Amino acid sequence: IRKKPKGSASVRNLPKLLFQRVVVVSLGILLQILFVVAGMDWLREYWHWMKTAMDVVKWVAVLTIMTGRSNPSYKMAWIILILAFPVAGITIYLLFGGNRVSSHEARKMAGIERVTTNALTQDPEVLAQIEARGDDAYNHARYLFSCAHYPAYERSDAAYFPGGEPCFAAMLEELEKAKQYIFLEFFIIGNGEMWGKILDILKRKAAAGLDVRVLYDDFGCITRLPMGYAKKLGKFGIRAHAVNPYLPVLNGRMNNRDHRKLMIIDGKAAFTGGVNLADEYINLTHPHGHWKDCAVLVRGEAVWSMTAMFLAFWGYVDRSAEDLSVFRPRDAAVPSDGFLQPFADSPLDHENVGASMYQSLIRSARRYVWLMTPYLILDDEMLSALCTAAKTGLDVRIVTPGVPDKWYVHAVTRANYEALTAAGVRIYEYTPGFVHSKLALADGKFALVGTVNLDFRSLYLHFEDGVYLCGASAIEDIHADFAATFPKCEEITYAACKRTHPGQRLLQTLLKLFSPLL
Repeated sequence: IRKKPKGSASVRNLPKLLFQRVVVVSLGILLQILFVVAGMDWLREYWHWMKTAMDVVKWVAVLTIMTGRSNPSYKMAWIILILAFPVAGITIYLLFGGNRVSSHEARKMAGIERVTTNALTQDPEVLAQIEARGDDAYNHARYLFSCAHYPAYERSDAAYFPGGEPCFAAMLEELEKAKQYIFLEFFIIGNGEMWGKILDILKRKAAAGLDVRVLYDDFGCITRLPMGYAKKLGKFGIRAHAVNPYLPVLNGRMNNRDHRKLMIIDGKAAFTGGVNLADEYINLTHPHGHWKDCAVLVRGEAVWSMTAMFLAFWGYVDRSAEDLSVFRPRDAAVPSDGFLQPFADSPLDHENVGASMYQSLIRSARRYVWLMTPYLILDDEMLSALCTAAKTGLDVRIVTPGVPDKWYVHAVTRANYEALTAAGVRIYEYTPGFVHSKLALADGKFALVGTVNLDFRSLYLHFEDGVYLCGASAIEDIHADFAATFPKCEEITYAACKRTHPGQRLLQTLLKLFSPLL
């Protein structure tokens, strides 16, 4: 028997690869960008006045960026790109820079804010109890309500999961209990065992007459789900939408992905955290070693905020309006376990809720602040907050992946190590694999669990969500998770950072320069 030539499988799969939607759409967008750049360059070459016009446009773009409300580091990256490569830089900025939306989209987003504001109110008694604590929890709660419109709750509790596996088991258990509705919103849904088991329950529940809805990010699922998957779900009685479809049309909204992860059952139980619905999140596959993730199950009155944020965003995507109050359960209260405050963050409202909460927790710490994040792409303000906290004597620790999923992002992550370790921040790389947890803990009193990474895209460009915990028993479980994770890590010292190879250091510097654009 003659052996098949090595690599023949790759050759056979080449046509399939070339015609995958992500490849076709990306090539279409790239060709349009090249066409625009080439056209502008051709005009500059054949008309002398175009050079003057381009100089004017270049400096108008720079001044516009400088006077805008974007993050300073984000501004600097775009300014350097435009000054170095005016034609390409201006073209790419007009397409992908900032969060510009049409007046129609702005009105729709304002509608979401009104829906959320009208549906959510703050119980003054709860706020008074938080104030009586006499610590920074009162400021955290006031900020989340006054600027993001999400109230704090008392009659609620939270269960923390230090990995995708126990979270998945709890998801299946809660889904089986559903009697009225199931709402799902995830950045990634991938065909496999995890999604297969969840989908089986959703189909059964939809057939039984429950209101089952699914939102998934089109770009996040583009290589995992077939085109038109929402229509396929519709055949099972599941209402679904692909958020912000990835189309071969130049559109600045491609920047704003739906990175949220929400699973809501009857308005009484809700999950969020880093766990998406794909097999690597429960370690059935191992693309980057052991996958370290976390999630939280919220019960009680606090679930209403998560329900409202889903329904408001559903109305935005579905272009529909409905009375949110009919989805609010009358008997959601559970015995109080501290204070919980779920929140959402939109890239289109000029309020960087995730970034503000991270910085607030760092500045509120009196003894320690510990963080887990898959990416560490910091702006000057966040870097300064971490370094200052360490310099004042706080125990500041950050857990990052030992096995990266994107080499260039990990290079930028490591580029921040030297400044951090020089200030006394302790860096731990998780040697068994990839850390996907988005987690912050301060003094054993305050914690954040959610979808917000410490990178520019997550902090400033994506739709995100999280839960702020104060005085809840789940905080002890979060502390235990950190304590169990540190021994599995390699600590990266300042001395080790100083020994970085000059070539690698140069690459890190160049990538860090444009890190806000990654």
